[in-house]
Amino acid sequence: MKQANTPVKKNDELSVDIIDLSYEGLGVAKVNDYPIFVTDALPGEKCLIHITKTQRNYGYAKVIERLNDAPERAYFDDQALLKTGTLPLVHLNYDAQLAFKQEQLIHNLHREHLDELVTVPPTLGMADPWHYRNKAQVPIGGEVGALYTGFYRRRSHDIIPLTDYRIQSETIDDTLQKVIEILNKYNLAPYDERKHQGLVRHLVVREGYLSREQMIILVINGEKLPHEDEIVAEIRQNVPQLTSFVLNQNTARTNVILGKHERLLYGQPYYTDELKGLTFRISPQSFYQVNSAQTEVLYDQVLKNVGLTGNEVVIDAYCGIGTITLALAQHAKHVYGVEIVEQAIEMAKENAALNGIDNVTLTADRAEDCMPRWVEQGIQPDVVVVDPPRKGLAQPFIDSVLDVKPDKLIYVSCNPSTLARDLRKFVDGGYTINSVQPVDMFPQTNHIESVTVLTRE
Repeated sequence: MKQANTPVKKNDELSVDIIDLSYEGLGVAKVNDYPIFVTDALPGEKCLIHITKTQRNYGYAKVIERLNDAPERAYFDDQALLKTGTLPLVHLNYDAQLAFKQEQLIHNLHREHLDELVTVPPTLGMADPWHYRNKAQVPIGGEVGALYTGFYRRRSHDIIPLTDYRIQSETIDDTLQKVIEILNKYNLAPYDERKHQGLVRHLVVREGYLSREQMIILVINGEKLPHEDEIVAEIRQNVPQLTSFVLNQNTARTNVILGKHERLLYGQPYYTDELKGLTFRISPQSFYQVNSAQTEVLYDQVLKNVGLTGNEVVIDAYCGIGTITLALAQHAKHVYGVEIVEQAIEMAKENAALNGIDNVTLTADRAEDCMPRWVEQGIQPDVVVVDPPRKGLAQPFIDSVLDVKPDKLIYVSCNPSTLARDLRKFVDGGYTINSVQPVDMFPQTNHIESVTVLTRE
């Protein structure tokens, strides 16, 4: 293949000034207007870099030597974690991370000419931005009798062994190591994705933030777990907070972690947790926000701005297991929730019954298909709340919202790019943006969550 005509080539070494930070947290340098994305570099730093890859329009590099440090630099000495790229903002101090996320939101709104319509306030952060994740899902590497957990090396399929993940609950990290020690007694082979051979693929641990209950999910490339009874007995003995142990079967050649088939080895097919005074049962494949402390902050923004008096009809799209739905139902006349994952809707119905909430209607369907049908049935929502995946809202869903004309729309977003795209459509359709509030759900990473409030003109 013909080499692109670029001002730098792979393996070149040169001195550059870092002038910006990409949305992925990479330093940006330019050579003859050719962008180079540099790992572990911050604006204001001068670095000697090594070019690792070039493409037609941009290249990648690593730092050989930093000639000065930016004032915002944070010092992190875990070289193994740095090689994984799972903490892309760990070299940026926390105040600067919060400012970076605020700026990313402003930048995306500017792209859609919306930044003049609303002021983005500072990001709501955490007092302690470490050990916040209530869920771990890690690949298993090593060899027979010497298994280990870790993360993939950046841009590779090699697993780097890790025992302290820094952003996961410390009790989750402890459980991961206990399970691996037990599995190693029984000479199980790790999964090799290149050869599609080996048994144990991933280990998933989910934990209740307030309940401290733990669910363990062992993902295997097969149907049976050798020495199943002995393994279950040892894990029960060594993990006292265990309430659910699930064997998940994933025999597909895929990077999707969980397969469709699973079997309960111990306990119940869910664990429980509390959020906003409500109790939730959470199944193995149910979505549940991974930062419980900041989820309270996020939902406070929703409830504060939705302004319910008890007389409103609300639609909650992408409702999952009902976390926002049930919180809204405590203050609304009726809430309609829709979610594409059938298991999540079944769990949402269980959660409604568990909390004695009966003013909800929960439907398993695509939001963009269900919303027009509700409109045809004459359901007139006063408020629509959406919490879509990263791809944002489908156009048919947006069209149906514009048709039904709710007084208020609350948009919970995990992707500022698709948020800005969708907000442009709502503004063009007659809505006003009242506020946009970024919330840091994922410290040390570049992910940004936000709550936007729109009202109909």
